[in-house]
Amino acid sequence: MEEETKVSIIIPAHNEEQRIGRTLEEYGKFYNAKKKSGKIKDFEVIIVLNACKDNTLKVVKKFERKFKEIRHIEFKQAGKGFAIIEGFKVAKCNLVGFVDADNATPPKSFYDLIKNINGYDGIIANRFLKGSIISPKQPLSRIIASRCFNFMVRALFNINSRDSQCGAKLFKKEAIQKIIKNLGITKWAFDVDLLYQLKRKGYKVEECITEWHDQRGSKLRLKKTIPEMGLALIRLRLVYSPFRFVVRFYDKIVPERLKIHHRFK
Repeated sequence: MEEETKVSIIIPAHNEEQRIGRTLEEYGKFYNAKKKSGKIKDFEVIIVLNACKDNTLKVVKKFERKFKEIRHIEFKQAGKGFAIIEGFKVAKCNLVGFVDADNATPPKSFYDLIKNINGYDGIIANRFLKGSIISPKQPLSRIIASRCFNFMVRALFNINSRDSQCGAKLFKKEAIQKIIKNLGITKWAFDVDLLYQLKRKGYKVEECITEWHDQRGSKLRLKKTIPEMGLALIRLRLVYSPFRFVVRFYDKIVPERLKIHHRFK
């Protein structure tokens, strides 16, 4: 880890009034302690309020008063990918990453990414590596869905990651700056798009064991999500192929609720 390590931690938040307070409390305390001990030079936590209709803003402002390193931006477009990209744009530190608002990845586990990025351009948490801790254990249906999704990722994009959807990722800012203009907004395939863009530019991304806690209030519904995730991957693969015209045709005929938006270049 570099002596002048400065870290921007982006937290996309869509209607998270019930869960984000604990996350900000724990991240604020943990990284302030690391800063005081000299383990990191500086940090910031950027909450991207993502089309919130509840009291998430009120909760966030409370913690902005408590920790000067916490700040927020508001973004009216719904979607995790949109929110993270907006966070990338305003991040000030030499390392920039993101975590979920529900504290599924505790601050200590995100710090493991910081410690282990070393000579890599990015590092991502992998819940399926030997040594990782998942609590409580995931139901079999979710394990199968995750494994199938990541098999498709490796097959379609030749990305070695076995847990592309884990919500904890960290990158060197210079690498993100090189790809941010090319990033698409592909809903469930946002993380894959991000990793694929880095791969295309020749950047090296490593995986790291992690600790991950499944939280109450998850918005994930497998019966609806699994087919959407599969379609997102196929659509993304077509975007980066000579057959991208198929995607334009698809977008014209499918209902709006099934569309997976992407910026065409």
